[in-house]
Amino acid sequence: MADSDGLPVRSITGAVVATTVGVLPLFLLGGLAVFVGEELRFGDAELGAAVGAYYLSSAVSSVPAGRLAERIGGDRAMLLGGAASTLALLIVAILARDWAGLLLAMLLGGLGNALAQLGANLALARTVPKHRQGLAFGLKQAAIPVATLLGGLAVPLVGLTVGWRWAFAVAPVLFLVLLSVAPRSGEHPVRRPGSLRAGDVSLAPLAVLALAAALGSASVNALGAFFVKSAVSSGLDVGSSGLVLAVASVTGIVGRVWSGHRADQREGGHLAQVALLMIVGGMAMGLLVFSEVHVLLVLGSVVAFGAGWGWNGLFTYAIVRRNPNAPAAATGITQLGLFAGGMVGPLVFGATAEASSFAAAWLGAAVALMVGAVLILVGRRMLLQDVAVREAAASGAASPETVAALDR
Repeated sequence: MADSDGLPVRSITGAVVATTVGVLPLFLLGGLAVFVGEELRFGDAELGAAVGAYYLSSAVSSVPAGRLAERIGGDRAMLLGGAASTLALLIVAILARDWAGLLLAMLLGGLGNALAQLGANLALARTVPKHRQGLAFGLKQAAIPVATLLGGLAVPLVGLTVGWRWAFAVAPVLFLVLLSVAPRSGEHPVRRPGSLRAGDVSLAPLAVLALAAALGSASVNALGAFFVKSAVSSGLDVGSSGLVLAVASVTGIVGRVWSGHRADQREGGHLAQVALLMIVGGMAMGLLVFSEVHVLLVLGSVVAFGAGWGWNGLFTYAIVRRNPNAPAAATGITQLGLFAGGMVGPLVFGATAEASSFAAAWLGAAVALMVGAVLILVGRRMLLQDVAVREAAASGAASPETVAALDR
């Protein structure tokens, strides 16, 4: 099914639902951390370790999951990843009786996340027209703040009423939705001889961009995981903190969709826009240092989610556009950085908050996001040089048109 402009609605819906299911174990834990920690008897450092384990699993799985998706097809990878994440949710709801049980569920959920996201990237790259891919990837990545929104709403609607386990028990209903909307393309990509990524961007620029993404991810994933606990420590009650998280998550959703939509209207400059969003997000995150002033807490959270998380879909879109032969394999490399940052960030944030204060932790997160912006610009320059070298090797000189097309 497609709209009047040829936009494949089923593929986009499947990608959005698969991504939501993939990240839901993490953000339900973040939103309900106050209740989960009280029952399972763990503190901020253990929460950071559980979140870090989820991202460690995603990071370790990222590159092989991207290559697997290229071989089995994006639709199958989405369903396989969704099934793993759903099983993780059920383990938390039914079997987790201590922090170790929660940790095992997060490891399984991280594996599901990697498969679901990279399968979704491949499905969108193969089915969505190029002039609408910015919007498609914005919608797909908006599923992550959707999961944060669900985590925030779960606090007053479930955690304060029937108990936090019910949120994890009901959440697998989304997998049934995924089964009904996921595309059935029967895709079997051609197995090219040699490297999957032959003819695409060199590894070095992708490695720098992965490092930049790691710093950005470290910052914004700590935001999603620790916002409620930080707000409660600043004097806001737990119900209001969950609602602020939900409202701020809406700005993250809008930010990702809007940045993707705007990308379809530009000829290039996508990575430069990513850097700008990171800088604005870092400045907003700095306001959370003064979270005892609740006006600044709300303002900082809204802008930090909108801009600080608004770059993710645009970043993925830019990588896919420069790697048409094997988009899942290429984004597997850059999402290794995203997942690694998600692993390290909450660990460092939680340890800093416990050893010093939430203010110190927020300051570190703001600095990390801004340094990530600088590295995005460095990686962008390396991509430009890569394009120039490739054309020079092919024709003797790089044309200005090729260099100008860096981010297209």
